[in-house]
Amino acid sequence: MLNRRTFLISATALVTIGGTVAASADSTRIRSRSALVYRGPASSPGCPEAVARLLESAPDPYDVTFCGPDEDVPLSARTLASASLYAQPGGGDLLSAWVHMEQYAEPIRGWVRTGGHYLGFCLGGYLAGATPSFGLLPGDTARYISSRGSDIDTTENSIVEVSWRGEPRSMFFQDGPIFVLRDDAPVEVLARYRNGKVAAVVTEFGLGRVGVVGPHPEADRSWYTRGLSNPDGIRSDLGHDLIETVTLVPQQ
Repeated sequence: MLNRRTFLISATALVTIGGTVAASADSTRIRSRSALVYRGPASSPGCPEAVARLLESAPDPYDVTFCGPDEDVPLSARTLASASLYAQPGGGDLLSAWVHMEQYAEPIRGWVRTGGHYLGFCLGGYLAGATPSFGLLPGDTARYISSRGSDIDTTENSIVEVSWRGEPRSMFFQDGPIFVLRDDAPVEVLARYRNGKVAAVVTEFGLGRVGVVGPHPEADRSWYTRGLSNPDGIRSDLGHDLIETVTLVPQQ
């Protein structure tokens, strides 16, 4: 069982995301750069907002709407149909999150299968797996800290080194997953941990695409507390690369 996330983000760092798109239950018209970001009991404070800021700051920005049980916009098949991308942010432990997210599994699977784009960050990556999760990956997930050769042995906030498209990079990390994929799976691996395990990957699911990452490319300066620092600086380019890769139309 995964330990509870312990992000130390002050309430003052949680900003309101502007320019939300009118993705309402009264409309199912797909908007080419509209994104739904889950915010609710299966997410940790600050994580949905950080994902939203990442999407809004992308080279080709998204209009972002938060969805969830306590939001103005519910998470449903109808509201998913109005968006081109759905993002599942970081949160608590997998089993507790699944209690809240199981009811949305079939709507999310059906939407991605018919052409939607799913982004999963940390817990959102775990939830893309299979045990128990949405089943969007050609394989499953596991904890990096429990994998052979892991250089991280704590569930606390830390910095992990990965190879992102062959370039060494440091990223915010907190008990994130590895992605254990079938050998024959048609995937694009974006990043690997130091022990060679997959840290970020993009794959297809039906007509849709799925992008998941174990570390946190969306982490901003407010996440780095108690002396934690990133030797590469606070940058968004890896998160933007993930977004643009998952939304890239494959060549026929």
